[in-house]
Amino acid sequence: MSLLSSDQDAVYEIEEALKRIEKKTYGVCELTGKNIPRHRLEAIPWTRFTVEAQAQWNAKARSRSRRIGQLGTIDSVGVSEVETEEDEAEEKTVKEKE
Repeated sequence: MSLLSSDQDAVYEIEEALKRIEKKTYGVCELTGKNIPRHRLEAIPWTRFTVEAQAQWNAKARSRSRRIGQLGTIDSVGVSEVETEEDEAEEKTVKEKE
């Protein structure tokens, strides 16, 4: 099942890359709007992000999965407040790198 899921993910990413080629947005980072370096596209032709943007995307995904694991706990800070603080910090980091 894991191999099938992985194959399906790969096919999806390739199809999305083909759509970006048709729309003339292939090679442009979906988060930053910057051009993705040629060597990255040669290594991962279906990539949607620059290396830096991919790292931010992965960090945000890890953050979300940690919060999901903590849904059973109650604390004095609401989840929406935590998300807002984290989103603001991530936006600031992206702007500083630009």
